[in-house]
Amino acid sequence: MTANDDKRSSKAGGAVLDAPEEVLTTLRNDGTRRWMYPVLNTGKWFKKRVVVGYGLILLFFALPIIKIGGEPAIWLDVVHRRFVVLGQIFYPTDTALLMLMGITSLLGIAWLTALFGRVWCGWGCPQTVYLELVFRPIERWIEGKANARRKLDEKEEWTPSKVKKKVLKFGIFGLLSAIMAHNFVAYFISWKILREWMVHSPTEHWGVFILTFGVTALVFFDFAYFREQMCTIACPYARLQSVLMDADSLIVSYDAGRGEPRGRRRRDDEAANETLGSCVDCNACVRACPTGIDIRNGLQLECIGCTQCIDACDDVMAKLAQPGGLIRYTSERALEEKKTRIARPRIFIYTALCLLFGGLFVAGVMSNRALEVDVVRATGAPFIEVPDGQIANRLKVRVRNRSGSAHDVQIEVSEPEGASLRVVGLPTTRIEPGEMKRIEVWVLTPRGVFHVGRSNDH
Repeated sequence: MTANDDKRSSKAGGAVLDAPEEVLTTLRNDGTRRWMYPVLNTGKWFKKRVVVGYGLILLFFALPIIKIGGEPAIWLDVVHRRFVVLGQIFYPTDTALLMLMGITSLLGIAWLTALFGRVWCGWGCPQTVYLELVFRPIERWIEGKANARRKLDEKEEWTPSKVKKKVLKFGIFGLLSAIMAHNFVAYFISWKILREWMVHSPTEHWGVFILTFGVTALVFFDFAYFREQMCTIACPYARLQSVLMDADSLIVSYDAGRGEPRGRRRRDDEAANETLGSCVDCNACVRACPTGIDIRNGLQLECIGCTQCIDACDDVMAKLAQPGGLIRYTSERALEEKKTRIARPRIFIYTALCLLFGGLFVAGVMSNRALEVDVVRATGAPFIEVPDGQIANRLKVRVRNRSGSAHDVQIEVSEPEGASLRVVGLPTTRIEPGEMKRIEVWVLTPRGVFHVGRSNDH
């Protein structure tokens, strides 16, 4: 442990029994938090992640704003029990379709992980995208590079300069958190309604106000404090990856066969170049890692596949006039100088299951009719006998208009023979797009059509 580690341990309450080995890269052996100050490397992989990341941020903010078929692209309208997804509207009666969509999505993640490892974590997960492309760049702009930020945090005295930087940083973090929270809430109530509510008193819509404030606080806590611990402690995906991946999955890995034995030397040190591997033990890959791991120790659950270690190592290799790729996207089988297999049993199984459940989902969506009709018996007596001798059954008809145009609905009875219908209210009902109406009807049937309680038509 360093002097600073001893100092923190003594503050925590005197003597501390250290763990015999490192438990997590974000924790010291005495259990205290190890803060991460990753060094940014703007190599080719980082530039690709920037394009993908900012594209996803733009998509996140655009989905509740852009409209498809007159509705927001994504609108999870919980209050009115309707989900709008890319022009398709799902209602509570579509539970099976929503289940199929969820299963297909999970199988798609499993398929993606089996092929490309934790590419989602490093390239698509909002936690990584916002932390590495929004919050940390602001932190670097205000507090400086990694060493400057570390020294600022370790400085116990709160100088005017430190206070100014912290207030500015957390102020911007708070503003960004509020913007992200409002956009998140817009997925549930739409931006149109949210803009109207924002200009009124919070007491008029206190539930949404509390929700937005709570989401803002959670976002601020996550990106200002919790950070990489979301990936290493809270997120279950890191634990699942060992089940979803195999020796042929694409991962960020260190080529020990080329890099070992590692050792420091100069660029023109021919003797060292002949006896040592390509790794110069500069620890640039460790300093670049946002979760603090040493990729040279093999695949670890804390690795999010962000490729920062690749850019850092390639930069060092270029300075030593050596080819890049000491750390690269590869598979465990390729590192053993074997051919990576793309077609393998788990890929076939995941693909088949994705096609099966995805096909069922598409078929279910395509089979939806413009009008959804449900007929149920009303509560109470199953039937009554009216004074003229007929048998009356009270039914409730629920009609939902799933189409984009209004429909006039008229209910008729087709069997048994001699049956008639009496509608409570108007005989013809107009239903607007997306509207659901309940219509109460009485079915009157001559007593003679029944035999032992059942109609002769059945």
